[in-house]
Amino acid sequence: MRMHLGALAGAAALTGALSFVLLAAAIGTDFWYIIDTERLESSGPAARDRLGAANRSQPEPLSSHSGLWRTCRVRSPCTPLMNPFWQENVTVSDSSRQLLTMVTLAGISVYIAYSAAAFREALCLLEERALLDQVDIRFGWSLALGWISFASELLTGAAFLLATRVLSLRRGQDQAI
Repeated sequence: MRMHLGALAGAAALTGALSFVLLAAAIGTDFWYIIDTERLESSGPAARDRLGAANRSQPEPLSSHSGLWRTCRVRSPCTPLMNPFWQENVTVSDSSRQLLTMVTLAGISVYIAYSAAAFREALCLLEERALLDQVDIRFGWSLALGWISFASELLTGAAFLLATRVLSLRRGQDQAI
């Protein structure tokens, strides 16, 4: 099978650009972690008063969605999370900053998985399992974009490695002639 170096380089460039765009979209959006309490709020005791009429003084909805930089509730303005890179008088090298970013993303992923598991465990201990059916906790599309970007970056690396292999084989063939 003959590999065309131009097509391989074009595929590597395309997957690299796709990876960058997806990662930028994932980092810039606030749908990494979603908590939906709409079913709980519409069927809970706060939804109706003693006479069965709709209660007009309902508390604020608890549904929210979170990103890497802020948490947004349904009817409230978004609350920013702390960003360690925006502090003044901090000099961090580029390689240290990349390492801190990777550790931060890994930590956030572990925290999200842990908080969902801790929520489920607390509800089981309280024996309120019906509440789990009414509160929906899930990862959002921003996290999916981040994972697709990661896979695309792996494809880019594989395409570049394959291109260097094809180029070294061609040089070997040219030297043999």
